[in-house]
Amino acid sequence: MLQIRFHGRGGQGVVTAAELLSLAAFEQGRFAQAFPSFGSERTGAPVVAFCRIDDREIRLREPILAPDVLIVQDPTLLHQIDLFQGLDSAGYVLINSKRSFSELGLDTIEQRFRRERLRTLPATEIALKHLGRPLPNAVLLGGFAALSGLITLAAVAHAIGIKFQGKVAEANVAAATEAFAYIQREREESVGA
Repeated sequence: MLQIRFHGRGGQGVVTAAELLSLAAFEQGRFAQAFPSFGSERTGAPVVAFCRIDDREIRLREPILAPDVLIVQDPTLLHQIDLFQGLDSAGYVLINSKRSFSELGLDTIEQRFRRERLRTLPATEIALKHLGRPLPNAVLLGGFAALSGLITLAAVAHAIGIKFQGKVAEANVAAATEAFAYIQREREESVGA
């Protein structure tokens, strides 16, 4: 079972990201569930959402304490709470930021985890370019598809098409596609270095 934990703030589409990922998993013929965990329900408050994906029915209903994947939509949370708690050493980490792990003060994370599974992505900037709004959720899902290979970009695009309509769907697919290409370039450059 693949367990994904999303961290962000209210208004960034954290819950929607988990829902989109579960829809993408369904598109690929897998079982999935997505659910949020709220503290105070207000814009800007920390929000956690969870997604589980498996090849068989999922009966667990509790929050994910030991994720395989960590997707951070708001990097201001990095030093406020221990986002990396419980993360498997072979886990994937995708952070919405233009800065590197080192620049974010995450040198110890780079040392403890597999570097090829750690990436930052300027998701807010990509979202602003395509959507005109700082909503990094679909962008990060496109990046996650490229980083992990565990979900396809086509499945992400399909999920976006289910959740959104018209120009909003098109803009989100374009943003996810740009993020996918960005992470692929990053991976190729790090392998070639």
